[in-house]
Amino acid sequence: MGDESAVRRKRSGGRGANTRRASGFQMDQMPWRIPHNPDRPTEPVDHEGVLAIHKGAMRILSEIGIEFLNPEALEIFKQAGCRVSGENVRMDEDFVMEMVRRAPASFTITPRNPERQVTIGDGHMVFVNVSSPPNSWDIVRGKQSGDFATFREFMMLTQYFNCIHVAGGYPVEPIDIHPSVRHLDCLYEKLTLTDKVCHAYSLGKERVEDVMEMVRIAGGLSHAEFDASPRMYTNINSVSPLKHDFPMIDGALRLARRRQPVVVTPFTLAGAMAPVTMSGAVALSIAEGLAAIALVQYVSPGCPVAIGTFTSNVDMRSGAPAFGTPEYMRATQMTGQLARFYGLPMRSSGVCTANVPDGQAMWETSNSLWAAVQSGSNLVYHAAGWLEGGLIASPEKFVMDCEVLQMIQRYFETSITATDPDAIAFDAVKEVGAGGHYFGCQHTQERYQTAFYNPIASDWRNFEAWAQDGAVESPERAHRIYRGIVENFEAPAMDEAIREELQAFVARRKEEGGAPTDF
Repeated sequence: MGDESAVRRKRSGGRGANTRRASGFQMDQMPWRIPHNPDRPTEPVDHEGVLAIHKGAMRILSEIGIEFLNPEALEIFKQAGCRVSGENVRMDEDFVMEMVRRAPASFTITPRNPERQVTIGDGHMVFVNVSSPPNSWDIVRGKQSGDFATFREFMMLTQYFNCIHVAGGYPVEPIDIHPSVRHLDCLYEKLTLTDKVCHAYSLGKERVEDVMEMVRIAGGLSHAEFDASPRMYTNINSVSPLKHDFPMIDGALRLARRRQPVVVTPFTLAGAMAPVTMSGAVALSIAEGLAAIALVQYVSPGCPVAIGTFTSNVDMRSGAPAFGTPEYMRATQMTGQLARFYGLPMRSSGVCTANVPDGQAMWETSNSLWAAVQSGSNLVYHAAGWLEGGLIASPEKFVMDCEVLQMIQRYFETSITATDPDAIAFDAVKEVGAGGHYFGCQHTQERYQTAFYNPIASDWRNFEAWAQDGAVESPERAHRIYRGIVENFEAPAMDEAIREELQAFVARRKEEGGAPTDF
């Protein structure tokens, strides 16, 4: 089946209600929305500091260069007039800035359900599920290697929570499926269990091309319609310091030529893969990111791109990565300043180093999420479910993080800071007078149901009431929510003809061997 699928009428899928009641499970959550950050960003360095980091990045690109382990990229850079010596590419500031100016300041991505369209940039803040851990942990099974059943559960959580806007990478790597066909099974489940934006790992030609085709089929699109506007995206990482590998760049070029967005996120750890100073680490990260963005813009001018930050520090006693630290927060804020300097959307992350969903997990994740807010981030990876520096995904942590994400969304609502006469409430103050209370006054009665944030996992009762009800702590409450969601999950609607076409594609590609591996 081919482009004839484009003429089908697509069903939007999903549930309209914000409250799920089934088999005794009940939870209220905030409605689907793409939050807009109304606050001024935190800017820890002045304009001269921004220019100093920019000039440092430009010197790295011009005088030291970036290694590109991709022959096609090297040929493209030669055509562009850059200085190529072996795998080393040096490029001048004028070239880099000319390429950067081609990139749009914002863009939209439309998945198979148009109601789930997301805007990247323009003050919007889009949250992505945890992506790529090899292990999972929950309070019943403990730590275990990733498997397909757990992968599916995380996709259900991704679809269920309205505060998760993008189904990014695999929430946990299902190692019980052979790597040659893993992407086919995972993307089929992602496209049928969710109707949100998804992405392709840039790990070889076959995986990227297969995912683009499956997204096209799921959307009922012709090839021309798929190429006409963003429908999915990829995220690539540099190999810090100063390298871009073959498959990541290959995938970026494949998507760029079909006008699908590319997010470039260097992974720089100060003191290990980057200078120990945060300005030095940010300068290195910016240089690595802009080098790949320049390549994409030369090949496909105006292709949607975003620059990512994953700059943190290491524990100098052990060499282990540390996340949610003061240094991580400042590096994220500083990168936000550079992203605005270049006019590019920015990606950051919600990360922690903790091994279980405890207090450390939540303060480190909250630090990183609020750094994303303060930096003006537009795309926030690993916003729910991340543990152990990215080695563990936890469903309880997923639920607990969604509580924080909902609080952030509520924090953005301008109704909280309204200053009109009705909000100033002079008449209510006059009615209650001295020594009274506001519980029963008309002003409160008209507003109490929507006046404040309503939690999904927090318990706001006093100690005695909480203890009498079983003294259930946060991870256990989150576990009950997670099980309630999974056990009562309803997948979004999909046209049966489209589902059959997806199944046929997956079956054919499996017969052909899927993607080549070393196994």
